[in-house]
Amino acid sequence: MTQITYAGVTVDVNEEGYFTNPSQWTRDIAAEIAKEEGIVLTDQHYAIIDFLRSRHNNGEALSIRSINHSGIIDVKTFYQLFPGAPLKKATKIAGIPKPSSCI
Repeated sequence: MTQITYAGVTVDVNEEGYFTNPSQWTRDIAAEIAKEEGIVLTDQHYAIIDFLRSRHNNGEALSIRSINHSGIIDVKTFYQLFPGAPLKKATKIAGIPKPSSCI
């Protein structure tokens, strides 16, 4: 296990940089991770992050399809908010493990 410091807080991450202990996450940490990814978080970003964290906490599988059915945003907007690999980036910023559906 590796540790990284974000926003003055040391957190536990795996070899890919995903949190191994989601309870260590804060919005300040999210903003710092997002900045590293070239993203400035908006209310829309936080709505998706909150959705992902809630689904993770409930033990539900995370997928791009679930984002589309969330009623928060559509898939096209999700890709615009988290360009490149949206689900990977969003879950990393949300402080939760990378979904098994991501390679």
